[in-house]
Amino acid sequence: MLSALSPARRRLLLALLAAALVLVSVLVVALVRGGDGPATPVAQDRPGPVLLIPGYGGSTDALQSLATRLRAQGRDARVVELPDGGTGDLVGQATALGVAVTAALAGTGATSVDLVGYSAGGVVARIWVREQGGAALTRRVVTLGSPHHGTRLASLAGSLLPGECPQACRQLIPDSDLLHKLNSGDETPAGPQWVSVWSTVDEVVSPPDSARLDGAVDLTVQGICPSSQVRHSQLPTDPVVQGIVLSELGVAPVAALSTSDCARLGS
Repeated sequence: MLSALSPARRRLLLALLAAALVLVSVLVVALVRGGDGPATPVAQDRPGPVLLIPGYGGSTDALQSLATRLRAQGRDARVVELPDGGTGDLVGQATALGVAVTAALAGTGATSVDLVGYSAGGVVARIWVREQGGAALTRRVVTLGSPHHGTRLASLAGSLLPGECPQACRQLIPDSDLLHKLNSGDETPAGPQWVSVWSTVDEVVSPPDSARLDGAVDLTVQGICPSSQVRHSQLPTDPVVQGIVLSELGVAPVAALSTSDCARLGS
């Protein structure tokens, strides 16, 4: 017992215990975050549940159609409910995504998930994977029309109607603090495979190529179906885009698609 020790020995023992607790805390954080090095690539031959992340505003309606198609293919597909109506802090939204992932893995017994992020939902997915330990639990990430490098629309809202540009809106202004941090270094950290799908006529993500993601398989809808006029709001429900998602979330490695795939993907 401590009372049986001399004051000097008691102080020494307490100091050693405190140091041990600090070391344990550091190790726990490192394990949760996957350490400073890259995460081990997730096994690609065992697809788990698919979590679909809504865009700015948090509406889940546009993603229900895609979820239905995924379920028809035998996948467990869940649309994530975002806090604060999808307009609050994107980091907080990423935390909510993490809670949904934990529930999906516990409910299915799977070891990894696939993520489909629509619009700002793709940024949320990236925050969770890169900043909140999701790299070790994510097999694939597909983003649909996501403003990875911001959108001028947010800049316009922030300057002309600041009262109508809540936190998530401000975080989507090009080179915001959040985007600057997220895009510094590796935009597609190891662990999952990455795909970015976007439309060259996107009127919300401006410029549309803000949806490009270094290190990802980069797919424009028009590069597959040249006559497509799919707009931003139509991305989750467009048959070709849905076909792309189903194809890239299969067991085969993610791959660049071409005009020869247009008819197949749209059927």
